[in-house]
Amino acid sequence: MILSEPQPTQADLRFQIADIPVRVSIGFWAMAALLGWNVSQSLAEGDQRAILYYLIAWIVVVFVSILIHELGHAVAYRAFGQSAQIVLYHFGGLAIPDRSTAGIRKPWKRLLISAAGPGSQLLLVVLVVIALRIGGYEFSFPIRYVGHWLGFDQGRPIDSVIAKVVIWHLLYVNIFWAAFNLLPVLPLDGGQITREALELAGIQDATRAAQILSIFAGAAVAWWAFQNQQTYVAFMFVMLAVSSYQAVNTSGPRWR
Repeated sequence: MILSEPQPTQADLRFQIADIPVRVSIGFWAMAALLGWNVSQSLAEGDQRAILYYLIAWIVVVFVSILIHELGHAVAYRAFGQSAQIVLYHFGGLAIPDRSTAGIRKPWKRLLISAAGPGSQLLLVVLVVIALRIGGYEFSFPIRYVGHWLGFDQGRPIDSVIAKVVIWHLLYVNIFWAAFNLLPVLPLDGGQITREALELAGIQDATRAAQILSIFAGAAVAWWAFQNQQTYVAFMFVMLAVSSYQAVNTSGPRWR
């Protein structure tokens, strides 16, 4: 999903899901803990043991969510005749095909592969919402007006505090992170979807057009993140915008 594959180490966790190899670098756990620390402190209200519980819940949710995202890509690759491996690391995740995606010549196929990641996350959100509605639960949905529309203002309460936190994290991560991933910034899925859509629309140099759009979109998101004290997000999108700028200048005529 973001940047390049990290070097393997002995500390990596390795397993398989349906013959799809998965490698989790130690940096992934550090990233997840860093992102979840402030919210865990806020939920714990000074209880040191509770901080640990909430942080573990957050890390598990992030792990499951990003794994599902990358599985969406890997399954889509398999549907179009390519196997893939998954790597989770400090910038998120990667679904790495066994050979170049240039072998998948049709833009609509590449578009579907890119969309399968965030699509699988949004499908998970739908399944969680259905389960909550069937159970008749009241729940504080991450997007308040959507929760009201879905009828979560009324119902029976969820007794377990940890269960409520896990469900809220699961919905939050898989709604908002999927939405961020759909932004037209390369090499995020949204940037790749934009590139393939431009090619389908007959744009002559779709890659260059997508790169230029990626510069401005990445810079805009970085500015928003800085304004909202989201330092990690800001740093990441600055890097992505710079990467797109460098790609534009190396792949074609420089701006004058």
